[in-house]
Amino acid sequence: MRAVVQNDKRRASGGVRIGIAVLTLAAIASGCAQGDTGRIPAAGGQQPLDAPPARALDSYASKLRAAHAARIAAAQRWRLRTVPLTAPPAPAKKPRIRTREGFEVKGHRRLDLPPVFTTVPTRDKVVFLTIDDGVEKDPAFLRMMSDLKVPYSAFLSGYLIRNDYGYFKKMQGRGVVLNNHTLRHRLMRGLSYRAQKREICGMQRLIEKRYGKRPTLFRPPYGSYDRATLRAAKACGIEYAPLWNEEVFADHWEYREGDRRLRPGDIVLTHFRGRDQWRGTMPDMIRRFLNKVTAEGYAVGRLEDYL
Repeated sequence: MRAVVQNDKRRASGGVRIGIAVLTLAAIASGCAQGDTGRIPAAGGQQPLDAPPARALDSYASKLRAAHAARIAAAQRWRLRTVPLTAPPAPAKKPRIRTREGFEVKGHRRLDLPPVFTTVPTRDKVVFLTIDDGVEKDPAFLRMMSDLKVPYSAFLSGYLIRNDYGYFKKMQGRGVVLNNHTLRHRLMRGLSYRAQKREICGMQRLIEKRYGKRPTLFRPPYGSYDRATLRAAKACGIEYAPLWNEEVFADHWEYREGDRRLRPGDIVLTHFRGRDQWRGTMPDMIRRFLNKVTAEGYAVGRLEDYL
């Protein structure tokens, strides 16, 4: 895994940025420690002011070094080519989310229906990982994502999670937002408004009962929807309907755009699947995902931070 460390040193953000911060803090701490008293002389005969304690700066620098070392170790442990980049802070001013051109339904704006989008408008070089359904419940996946500290959003279907609500409770406890993917994963387009509302509102109630909070994000199964879908979603308390621009599997990627390129703010879809459905495991999929986005200079952001 020597390549992991070597590649990490070349990065313009993430590891290098932390390393510079550590060296700067260490230098400041050293300078404070070399003074006779460690105090700044006061003007006008007032009592001198205390300088920042060298021990506090040393402690902070040590924590930064330890966190950076932990990221390198996690990347090695999960056999990544490089250490994942650290996402920038959540934007203080959230971008305005609009429905992607061509994805509107009749009366979309007039009825103030949830926007349907595949990319978040941002200049940050981030992409967003979203995971659908809930079939596979791989404990190694939870460990991997915790070790690497990679954010993601889950879109769950009721009938697929009911045999292990606890798995997703653990996920929620690690900061993952649990969103709505309907009760039974039916093809929504063409169903009656009442039937669609049962699917969406029913999942809202289930998530609130099991996990304590009603979602504001909804993804229609198969990415298929109509005007009734979005009307029902709004009636159930949904504010956004994110789709995706890329999909990643354990052994390949698929793209909505013909140029097969990642773009800042792209939403990436994958699924809770294992070897029964894929040519690999969920950790295999995450490895493929992270290796590509990191190599192209992207960090993984938290979708809800931008909404």
